[in-house]
Amino acid sequence: MSKSFASAGDMEDKEISFTQIGEGLYAFTAEGDPNSGVIIGDESVMVIEAQATPRLARKVVECIRSVTDKPISHLVLTHYHAVRVLGASAYGAPEIIMSDAARAMVVERGQEDWDSEFGRFPRLFQGHEEIPSLTWPTTTFSDKMTVYLGKRRVDIMHLGRAHTAGDAVVWVPDAEVMFTGDIVEYHSACYCGDGHFADWGDTLAAIADFNPVAIAPGRGDALVGEEMVEAALSNTYDFVESTYRPAQRVAARGGSLKEAWDAVRAECDPKFADYAIYEHCLPFNVARAYDEARGIDTPRIWTAERDQQMWSDLQG
Repeated sequence: MSKSFASAGDMEDKEISFTQIGEGLYAFTAEGDPNSGVIIGDESVMVIEAQATPRLARKVVECIRSVTDKPISHLVLTHYHAVRVLGASAYGAPEIIMSDAARAMVVERGQEDWDSEFGRFPRLFQGHEEIPSLTWPTTTFSDKMTVYLGKRRVDIMHLGRAHTAGDAVVWVPDAEVMFTGDIVEYHSACYCGDGHFADWGDTLAAIADFNPVAIAPGRGDALVGEEMVEAALSNTYDFVESTYRPAQRVAARGGSLKEAWDAVRAECDPKFADYAIYEHCLPFNVARAYDEARGIDTPRIWTAERDQQMWSDLQG
C-alpha cells in the first residue's frame, strides 16, 4: 500500500463540461472533480458550490458568461468542505448562503479541514495563494429558505444529515430540478469522512420524494431524466450501505480499524473500484464508518496529523 494518499500524485487536469439540465439551469462538471451548479433567474444568477480556489472558480464564471451576462447575486454553499467553499471570492456575490449547521462547522473545524484537504488533494488547490481566508456566509437558515431571482423561486433546504451534518439542497420548482451537493454522486465515490451513515438513506429518500427530473450531483455527470436520477440515488445508497455494514459488523465484535478496512474493501472493491476518487475516499470512509458503528455520533475533526495517524493504522 502506498504511504501517501491516492490523490496526492493526481495532477492531471480534467475535462470540463457545462451541461444544461433545465431552462436556465446548468451543471459544471469535470470528470469526478467537485461540481458547481448555476441557476439563471430573471434578474441575476445563483451559483451552487464555489470550488476550491478562485482560479477554479473563474472557470465556472467563464462558463456562466458563455450563456448570460446577468450579475451573480447569490452563492449557495451546500456544506463547509474546503474544496467547495474557498473559491468564493471570485464570484463577487453579495449574498453567500449556508445552513446554520454548516456555518457552525466552519467555526468548529474550517481551518483544520482546509489544512487537511490541502495535503490530501494538491491539484485542486493550485493557485491557493489567492484564497483570502475562510469563507463565511452572509445568510444562514435552519430548515428552509426561499430566494427569488426576479420571478424565479429557489428553495434551499436542509433535508437531513448525510455527507455532513449541515448539508443543503437547492430545489428549483418551476423546472423540477435539484442541486444536491455531495449527498448524491454519480460514478464517483462518496466521501464519507464527515458523514452520518445511519441518516444518509433517509436523506436520499427525502430527495426522491421531490421526484426531480434532473439532478446536479456533487461529483460526476449531470443526471438528466427520471431513469438516470433514480439510478444515481439507488447507487449512492448502495455505496453508503456497502461501506457502513461491513464496518458495523467488525465493530460489533470488537474488531480493529484494519479489520474494518479489509471488510469494507471486500464488499466495495468489486462494485466501486473504478469510480472516481474511490481510493482517495476509502480510508476516510472506513475510519468514519468504524467510529459511527462504535457510537461516535459527531465526526472527529480531521487534521493533517490525524490523516497520517489513520493511514498508519490502516497499514497495520
